[in-house]
Amino acid sequence: MLAGIVGIGLAAGPAAAQSDEQYQEAARRWVETEFQPSSLSKEEQMKEMEWFIKAAEPFRGMDINVVSETITTHEYEAQTLARAFSEITGINLKHDLIQEGDVIEKLQTQMQSGRNVYDAYVNDSDLIGTHFRYGAVVPLSDWMAGEGKDVTLPTLDIDDFIGKSFTTGPDGKLYQLPDQQFANLYWFRADWFERPDLQQRFREKYGYELGVPVNWSAYEDIAEFFTNDVKEIDGVRVYGHMDYGKKDPSLGWRFTDAWLSMAGAGDKGIPNGLPVDEWGIRVDGCSPVGSSVARGGATNGPAAVYALTKYIDWLKKYAPPEAQGMTFSEAGPVPAQGNIAQQIFWYTAFTADMAKPGLPVVNEDGTPKWRMAPSPHGPYWEEGMKLGYQDAGSWTLLESTPVDRRKAAWLYAQFTVSKTASLKKTMVGLTPIRESDLHTPAMDEMAPKLGGLVEFYRSPARVAWTPTGTNVPDYPKLAQLWWQNVAEAVTGERTPQEAMDNLAAAQDQVMARLERANVQGECGPKLNEERDAQYWFDQPGAPKPKLDNEKPQGETVAYDALLKAWQEGRVR
Repeated sequence: MLAGIVGIGLAAGPAAAQSDEQYQEAARRWVETEFQPSSLSKEEQMKEMEWFIKAAEPFRGMDINVVSETITTHEYEAQTLARAFSEITGINLKHDLIQEGDVIEKLQTQMQSGRNVYDAYVNDSDLIGTHFRYGAVVPLSDWMAGEGKDVTLPTLDIDDFIGKSFTTGPDGKLYQLPDQQFANLYWFRADWFERPDLQQRFREKYGYELGVPVNWSAYEDIAEFFTNDVKEIDGVRVYGHMDYGKKDPSLGWRFTDAWLSMAGAGDKGIPNGLPVDEWGIRVDGCSPVGSSVARGGATNGPAAVYALTKYIDWLKKYAPPEAQGMTFSEAGPVPAQGNIAQQIFWYTAFTADMAKPGLPVVNEDGTPKWRMAPSPHGPYWEEGMKLGYQDAGSWTLLESTPVDRRKAAWLYAQFTVSKTASLKKTMVGLTPIRESDLHTPAMDEMAPKLGGLVEFYRSPARVAWTPTGTNVPDYPKLAQLWWQNVAEAVTGERTPQEAMDNLAAAQDQVMARLERANVQGECGPKLNEERDAQYWFDQPGAPKPKLDNEKPQGETVAYDALLKAWQEGRVR
């Protein structure tokens, strides 16, 4: 989850009536000057553009409005792709950029009122569980084969989208089309980790090598080492960890963006744990049956309490003191200032900002002093579980949008992810969506300056980083419960156990209301009766009983060895 900071709307300007030749000339100009490089040849790009010109004929002169949150990728769409689309098709496209919370609010308003607010939304795939249950969203599989067939790009190539599984419901239907995605990974100062003097000091104290932490024990040791042993590098006070802790909606993402699964709270399963997911919600078939341990969930189980406890401990012991009063957006730029050794919870959406020439964390030749790597896992984690979060902002069409407007907006949605434009968009925003783009020479060239981003997305490890899944029946209603409850543990008003007990109870209450209202059909919540926690701990999988030892031996891996494994097609 990422929030935008400004709200702007960019209209492409009215498209005057033109001949097909003029639209083709515009397409040729854009292909030659803007949409390079591409995974397609220029001839193939022009064939795609000619298809758009023809398909758009019935909608020329229409004013179409779409919306997304504000990140670099969407700024590129709003400022460049919307204009290109309008010039090439004759459809007047206005792409608004607003804060992410506002996108969800507009979406909810349209879903509840049936009034057409926007013609299409780029909306996080985290809402997949909401969308497939309420029946307000157009299932794209049905749309592309039926009503929208005449406006569906023959070269769309759905199987090329690396986030396709994130936007597919339990019914096997595609509900959203991935437009951009970024992962939540581990970030570290490779230049410091490579210093022989620091390596020796770490080895002498801990008995193993300073490297990329595989588990939370090693992350904690490294945090302690840099914060309290090293303390200063080149005259600067350094810290072994960075995070944020202010009571703010962004504190919720810190947890719903898969923190519990990193600790090992849920069950095995990709893209999400089954029957218990990373929110601690258990399903039976497609129906949520509870999130508290008493109902078979894991939101307040030992692994979840451990995850919250470690978050608070590390924030207070190893991060700069001001981090506790920061929000997500305030904390984001801090590692680029040069005093942070590592960050366990770091979004790759920050890659471009972290790689700007002249920063303390960038070498004179433009290569980064830092690297990104897979996130370490907690002691409850098992092979086969998801290991981190991936944000996948995805095009979403609503049933309440009139069909002709929906068709015109669908053309623009496909234009922004077409093979003609997608590689250039990836290079600008660094949020890749297509397998074919990842394996281009352009990506080979960019890789050395992106600190492991390209290597990660090409690796077999990538599949373990996934968004919120289909177990969550109403994302907007449930997500807001997280930051309010977690904040009480951060401030010390509640113990971690009390905070997670309250959260689990609150989630169950919302699901009970949904069950009573019966608004979600056969896949709506059907809560289990409460039972003794031990009954559930005795069952296989989540919720898992408390471990005798929550701090096993620290384990690290050399970054070069990790890259080599990825290149050979191994996860590690």
